[in-house]
Amino acid sequence: MSADLPATPVTRATLLDYLAACAFDTLTVDHPALFTVEDSRKLRGEIEGGHTKNLFLKDKKGNYFLLTAQEDTQINLKTLHKLLGGSSRFSFGSADRMEEFLGVTPGAVTAFGIINDRAGRVTFAIDSKLLQHEKINCHPLVNTATTTISSNDLMSFATASGHDPIIVDLSSEI
Repeated sequence: MSADLPATPVTRATLLDYLAACAFDTLTVDHPALFTVEDSRKLRGEIEGGHTKNLFLKDKKGNYFLLTAQEDTQINLKTLHKLLGGSSRFSFGSADRMEEFLGVTPGAVTAFGIINDRAGRVTFAIDSKLLQHEKINCHPLVNTATTTISSNDLMSFATASGHDPIIVDLSSEI
């Protein structure tokens, strides 16, 4: 991988160009807008790999976190801050901060959003259960498409974007 990060804010088109320039093997499928995991399950068809749910979170000290988990993972918001290193119980980050930090709107939160966080304001965490899949599916900064990428390439993408992912076992938080 030797591509330079594109200028922010990164859009779907520039993200897909960047992934190609990095020689990541991806496949993007367009579909109607999806806003929930349930929407995704109804419309995904036969897209193989792990499917995600993403939470943009904030603690009381103003620290922000992006958690990418397998879609069926139970997440205990009352204790999650302990696992991710937050200072207090989490609340959801605002739509304004989500757009400012990740370049996405509600319903389109994705692991790929960290490419827009050049200031390192967001801690990126990923579910170890999700990483057991060879391929992972994420929105390419919009919720009208799904991009499949290998789990190894997703981790390389995160590192190249300036984020050393925290790998968490969310099953210990049930």
